Amino acid sequence: MIEKEIAEIKRRFTMEKTNISCIRGCYVSSKNEILSEFNQNFSTMEKEEAEKLLMILKKTLSGALNKNLIDIAFSNEQVMNGEEHKLLMNLKDNDIKDDEQAMELYKKIIDSMNSDNSYLILLAADKYDIPVYSKDDIKLDDSSDVFSYIICCVCPVKPRKSALRYSAGDSAFHNIATQLVIDNPGFGFMFPSFDYRQTNIYNALYYTKNTAESNEAFISNVFNTEAPVPADIQKDTFNMLIEETISEKCDMEVMQSVHNKLSEMIAEHKASKVDEPLALSKDRIEEILSSSGVDNEHITAFDERFDEEFGAKTELIPKNIVDTRKFEVKTADVSIKVNPEKTSLVQTKIIDGMKYIVIKADESIEVNGISINISDYDK
Repeated sequence: MIEKEIAEIKRRFTMEKTNISCIRGCYVSSKNEILSEFNQNFSTMEKEEAEKLLMILKKTLSGALNKNLIDIAFSNEQVMNGEEHKLLMNLKDNDIKDDEQAMELYKKIIDSMNSDNSYLILLAADKYDIPVYSKDDIKLDDSSDVFSYIICCVCPVKPRKSALRYSAGDSAFHNIATQLVIDNPGFGFMFPSFDYRQTNIYNALYYTKNTAESNEAFISNVFNTEAPVPADIQKDTFNMLIEETISEKCDMEVMQSVHNKLSEMIAEHKASKVDEPLALSKDRIEEILSSSGVDNEHITAFDERFDEEFGAKTELIPKNIVDTRKFEVKTADVSIKVNPEKTSLVQTKIIDGMKYIVIKADESIEVNGISINISDYDK
């Protein structure tokens, strides 16, 4: 799915637009024991409660694409014969009305959990009459196509500390006892995907709040597929590969060049308004390294380690491996933040056998908010 399609589905989560008829799920203890189940008619719920539940479900479609929101692909064999895919299809087709199927999904999720807190599993089904739009995004007509999907999320349930409140009615203070509160989803999914504004049963959209966690057990149990490499792990692994394989050639100029080239690619892709997300193959990354001054010997070493860590055909998302908003230089005792568009102001030099970071400073200089001068005496 692309950002525009995700945004279109997110707009469904209002009282005026949703076609959700019921919300069901279960409350589970930290020991993974189901404490209670529920299956509530959405139309009979209090408006305030219904709106809060819609906000929670909507969070399952929030965050950055390819970081928090990740496409999960099913193989042809899974679509034809896979038990996991069959379960998701059945839940979608019967609008989550089958108790046994719902319980089967709960158990798959519970078996993957290792939580210190109790948690809530929420499950809902919606039907979207897909409207037809012109090239100028003007609504022309309602389509005969209907996008039926389920959305599921796992929410931690945490105790809220006791507090003091003031009641104007009796002009007195009262203690509010500790209460259990439903937190925003830690992870979840939507099935099927809404690709090219059509139903795609070959994909699900997986959500994770924590971009450093892979939730391998959850993805394996629910989708029977390997977990994608988390965004934070992509960055850490990429940095490790650069350090280990380029080694002594990994200097300031190389890193400035790699950062600038990746940033330029991201900016050009954004300006092009291409819907498909930007992804980098191993070959494209090696082209960037080569044009940044890395020799063939070190690129070969990078190639081999890339295959070991990611797999030869894995594509990395540039936004996951470079932060275009910052360029930071660190030593054990000093941290320097540089405007990403002005990285050339920073150099490394060896003077009289000592290593230095040199910063060109033609403009004003501040120390703790106070402007200072550099005089000839400082030479």
